[in-house]
Amino acid sequence: MTAVLEPLLPARPLLRLRLTPRGGLPRHIDGAWWPHSYDLLTELPRLLAGLPRTWGHISSVTVNGATWAATPGRMFVSNQVVRLSRSTAASAPHTVCLLAPSRGRWDLLVVPPDTPLSVAEPLMVAAAGDAG
Repeated sequence: MTAVLEPLLPARPLLRLRLTPRGGLPRHIDGAWWPHSYDLLTELPRLLAGLPRTWGHISSVTVNGATWAATPGRMFVSNQVVRLSRSTAASAPHTVCLLAPSRGRWDLLVVPPDTPLSVAEPLMVAAAGDAG
């Protein structure tokens, strides 16, 4: 008997996301996201799929125009249209803003993809307000 080995499919990169705990005082930053690349068309579906269901459908995403590669005005994610906007505001160069109608707005710190783990992890912990 001959065993046939199936080729291994490439593993999907893990979502690197850390969110602030529920409750408490309103915050300017609701967590941190450390994408694997600046390809928003690849990275955004992973991010949206990993968000808490209680956030509802994210219908609009605003990213920094100087940071991310060119994007279309809309994209189809999980059978729904998500509107993409680019901001040039100098006040938030490393953030992404997520909007869900009647649910809220969430702002995430974006840790640059090429950031070493030793630097990225403390940034994510601080942005999420974790104790450890």
